[in-house]
Amino acid sequence: MAVVMSMRLPGVTPGQYDTVRDAVRWEELAPAGAHLHVAWFDAQALCVTDVWESQQAFETFFAERLAAEVQKAGIAGEPEVVFSPLHRRCVAPGVSGAA
Repeated sequence: MAVVMSMRLPGVTPGQYDTVRDAVRWEELAPAGAHLHVAWFDAQALCVTDVWESQQAFETFFAERLAAEVQKAGIAGEPEVVFSPLHRRCVAPGVSGAA
């Protein structure tokens, strides 16, 4: 069952996010089970919403590719993470790729 993963990481900067993104290359080498990734910043944190094939798919990606690069970028602390079953997904016609 597809899931929505919501994550909030206080104290993360745009530079740290970009460093991890560049190292992991998830836009060029999409992780198995990844459907969608959206990231933005509020005044205190990096906020992420992903859609994954399953919670296990995200956890595998985190363990195998993401965790080490997060540590190398100096990102510390535990993120707030919530998984919820996906009820519906709609992608507007003509929308694809990274922005």
